[in-house]
Amino acid sequence: MATVFDDKLATQVQHSGIVAVLVVDHAEDAVPLATALLEGGVNVMELTLRTEAAFAALRAIKAAVPDMLAGMGTVLTPDQVRQCKDAGAAFAVAPGMNPRVAQTAIDIGLPFAPGIATPSDVERALEFGCRFLKFFPAESMGGLAYLKNMSAPYQHLGVRFVPLGGLTAANAGDYLASPLIAAIGGSWLATRQLIQSKDWKTITAHAHQAVGIRNSVRAAAKTKT
Repeated sequence: MATVFDDKLATQVQHSGIVAVLVVDHAEDAVPLATALLEGGVNVMELTLRTEAAFAALRAIKAAVPDMLAGMGTVLTPDQVRQCKDAGAAFAVAPGMNPRVAQTAIDIGLPFAPGIATPSDVERALEFGCRFLKFFPAESMGGLAYLKNMSAPYQHLGVRFVPLGGLTAANAGDYLASPLIAAIGGSWLATRQLIQSKDWKTITAHAHQAVGIRNSVRAAAKTKT
């Protein structure tokens, strides 16, 4: 089964382990935001299509911060998939599993991760070759314990998850320690309020904290092998 989220890109995201999930209201904030995250060690971001500035923000980041792997989130329609491709998004992410959105991503060759919350969602995603999946809303659905039980019938297929929704510095380590998890999605790294107030210093500190958690988890895993 081919995968919609190509292996090279999946490896990049898994190596990072952290995806900053962002709502940007003003395109002029995009470059300092990306720079602040990079200074903290986070080099993958998802710009959500919840504001009119999202595509302009993506273009600004691609032009000025090439070390940032920038994709788009909250992709809800086939037209938005095409817009993501045209704007140069590295990938697209959806909150749910819309067959029309998935098929459009396949047709135009844009790496795509649909959102899942149930076994039926996973099976629909697998029909389109999607094995790199967003688990949303993670904590509201029951968190890591729920994901372990829900995904058990599909683990032999190499399905990996990026949980989002309710993740914080307090529970990030638990998720990162699970072999089910490719990376964690973190909106707490740079909240909308922090971005609006241009608090780049705090955003860098949050990114650095998340990277420290990731590194600690990986170091502990090595000592067990």
